[in-house]
Amino acid sequence: MSTAIEFNNISKLYRLGLVSSGTLSNDLKRWWTMNILHKEDPFLKVGSVNDRSKAADSEYVWALKDIDFKVEQGDVVGIIGKNGAGKSTLLKLLSRVTGPTTGTIKAKGRIASLLEVGTGFHSELTGRENIYMNGTILGMTKHEIDKKIDEIIDFSGCERYIDTPVKRYSSGMTVRLGFAVAAHLDPEILVVDEVLAVGDAEFQKKAIGKMQDVSKGEGRTVLFVSHNMASIRALCKNGVLLENGSVKYTGGIDDVVGYYLNDYENTLTGVPLRERNDRRGSGFAKFSSFELLVDDRRTTSVSMGQPIKLRMCIGSSRVEEAVEIMYSIYNSFGVLVASSNSRFAMNEQIGLKVGDNWIDVDYPNLPLAPGLYKVNLRVWDQYERDLDWVENAFSFEIVESDVYGTGRFYKDSSSIVVVPHKWEKG
Repeated sequence: MSTAIEFNNISKLYRLGLVSSGTLSNDLKRWWTMNILHKEDPFLKVGSVNDRSKAADSEYVWALKDIDFKVEQGDVVGIIGKNGAGKSTLLKLLSRVTGPTTGTIKAKGRIASLLEVGTGFHSELTGRENIYMNGTILGMTKHEIDKKIDEIIDFSGCERYIDTPVKRYSSGMTVRLGFAVAAHLDPEILVVDEVLAVGDAEFQKKAIGKMQDVSKGEGRTVLFVSHNMASIRALCKNGVLLENGSVKYTGGIDDVVGYYLNDYENTLTGVPLRERNDRRGSGFAKFSSFELLVDDRRTTSVSMGQPIKLRMCIGSSRVEEAVEIMYSIYNSFGVLVASSNSRFAMNEQIGLKVGDNWIDVDYPNLPLAPGLYKVNLRVWDQYERDLDWVENAFSFEIVESDVYGTGRFYKDSSSIVVVPHKWEKG
């Protein structure tokens, strides 16, 4: 099997703040070195690691550093990692949206990319006109596009609006059409970023099915970035884990996903919630504590079907007359398995006083299958302005138990929920 993509010592360095070197003489030196002598930029020799959780110690930052790996033809590779790890930058380099600071990228065949909503679309052109424009950019003739256009329009589900300018499309419609174009215009390499998350569940399933057909049936190569580990596992054969702009782990997708989840679990448990700085919102109110209690004892390990209590503390710097609080529980593959919103679960508004505010949520049992779970927390005010939003705020484990009372422990790892029930023979 031949190599479809080869990254050789790829690095990408950005300068924070000003774009120029700061002085005219340095700008001239840079131009002479790069354009006349054909050497590397002399001002790109320094730089800090791209760790977005820490203040930079240099005005330069390496978005990617010394990336080396190959992708075989027909392979489907999942690119995973935390936000800011360099995933999107890597795909932009491959798609030639920007160039590498050092190194070379070798790719065989046409590359179709879907990196963000509206990529490659002209807002004033209709959906149909954009299909022809994108096909032409990929090197296809009008005759070739004519043969594909009905299939593209049908797949996108935008038939009714296909002759309307795309500036009037919703983000979901734009993604639908963009993916349909990218996947159907016969690219040898298909590059897809997290943008599919904008689409609805039906379209995501449809898109993943199409990518499987493209890779398995047509032998084309796919690079897929996603934070949804279930989608990554369902689609990809191999994976690449990026961390702070460098390749941390490569291998079979199950091994890479397992490494990522275990590594992130270890990192997460060492940072108190009140000290987390990777949060969003105005900050007028913040989650300072989140606990899981069994028999009023704090724990991170719960038996299947066991009664639990979730206890959270929100510290507020001002009085908030009415807020909504929401928590979402995800399994280790990034699938949302449960959530609750105070507005719907209570028959009254929650107000916050200045200082600490404690809220409890009781579960008679938590019908989740054995595995690792993470909790996202969010609180917003009566004007729908986020006060605090923390992803992966807490993690816990559901362990096997005799949930059916048969003397046997439940061990089906393929389930998400386990609903109590009884079997009877008539």
